[in-house]
Amino acid sequence: MIDPLYVASGFGVGLLVGMTGVGGGSLMTPLLILLFGVHPATAVGTDLLYAAATKTGGSVVHGWSRSVHWPAVLRLACGSIPASALTLFVLWKLDLNSDAERGLINLVLCFALLLTATSLIFRKSIMGRYRRRLEQVDERTTAIATIFTGIVLGVLVSISSVGAGAVGVTVLLLLYPRLPMATIVGSDIAHAVPLTLVAGIGHWMLGSVDWGLMGVLLMGSLPGIILGSYCATRVPETVLRLTLACVLVVVAGKILFVELNLSSAIVTALAWSH
Repeated sequence: MIDPLYVASGFGVGLLVGMTGVGGGSLMTPLLILLFGVHPATAVGTDLLYAAATKTGGSVVHGWSRSVHWPAVLRLACGSIPASALTLFVLWKLDLNSDAERGLINLVLCFALLLTATSLIFRKSIMGRYRRRLEQVDERTTAIATIFTGIVLGVLVSISSVGAGAVGVTVLLLLYPRLPMATIVGSDIAHAVPLTLVAGIGHWMLGSVDWGLMGVLLMGSLPGIILGSYCATRVPETVLRLTLACVLVVVAGKILFVELNLSSAIVTALAWSH
C-alpha cells in the first residue's frame, strides 16, 4: 500500500525544487532520515537516483532552450565522475559497519547542508566582492578551477547526496560571471544528471537503494516540480532563498544533535560493558 505521507513529502520537495532550483538532496535526504527513520545510506542512495530521474526532465528543457553551457558541464563532469567513482570504491573497501557508516554520512550531510545554506545566504555578497576580479581570470585557470569544483562536488554528493544545487550554482556564477542566470542553473542541472546517476548506481551496487520508496517519492515530486516551476516567478526570490537556508541550518542542527546523542550513548554502553 502506498503511504500518502511519502507522496506528500515528494510533492513538497518537488515544489521547492521547481521554485528555487535547489533543495532536492538538501531536503529529501534529511527528510527520509529524520521523519521516516530510513538508514542514512539508503536515504542517500535512493535520493541520488530520485534526483537523476527528476533532473533529467529539467536538463532536457534547459538543453532545448539552449540554456546550458556545455564546456562548463564537461569540465565539472571530468572532475566529479572520477571523484564519485573513487569515493564509492573507498566506501566499499572500508566496508563500514552500520554505526560507522551512519556517523560518516550524517557528519558529511551536516557539512554539506551548512555549506549549501551559507551559499544561499551569502551568494549576493560573495558575488559583489569577487565577481569583478574573476572576470579578469584567463580561460585555462577557469577550466582548472571548474574541474577542481567537480572533484569536490563528486565527493560531497556521493557521500551525502547534497551539494550539486546551491553550491554548484554559486561556484559557476563566480567562475562564469558573463553567463546569464538561466544558463548557470541549466548547466548545474545538466551536470547533476550524470553525477547523481553514477553515484546512485554505485549506491545501488552497494545495496543501499529502496526502489519502492523512490517510485512513491517520484509520484509526488513530478507534479510538485511542474507546479513549483509555474509559481517560481510569483514568489520573491530572496524570501525563498533565505527561508530555504534557515530550514537547512535547522535540519543540519537536528541531525548533528541526534548523531552526537547516539555517539554518546554508544560510548556509554561500551564503557558499561567493560
